[in-house]
Amino acid sequence: MNIHLYQIIVLIVAVVMLFQGIKNFIQGKGGQTFYKLAIRIAVWGGMALIAIFPSFTNVLAKLVGLQGNINAVILTAFLLIFLMIFKLLSAIERLEQNISELTRKDALKEINTPK
Repeated sequence: MNIHLYQIIVLIVAVVMLFQGIKNFIQGKGGQTFYKLAIRIAVWGGMALIAIFPSFTNVLAKLVGLQGNINAVILTAFLLIFLMIFKLLSAIERLEQNISELTRKDALKEINTPK
């Protein structure tokens, strides 16, 4: 079994993303819900599985109807897309939390201000 550079990179990124998601879920940080954790495990676990067993993509390709060496390109594209989606979702959730905090502070300030 030959190990390629992209397999190592995908495996490292998948492990880091899984570790980060599980850590955030346990600590209750980052708005990590069980639903998001389950999606993260399915996506990044699938990426790790495909990185470890690349021949599994041939089975998926036959199921979907794709043939040929395009599997590595599709895998890389999915990896980049999911990475961007998770980063965007995290940024949006942080912004929502900041807006909520500012709104609460402003409301408290208005209540405490004498008229």
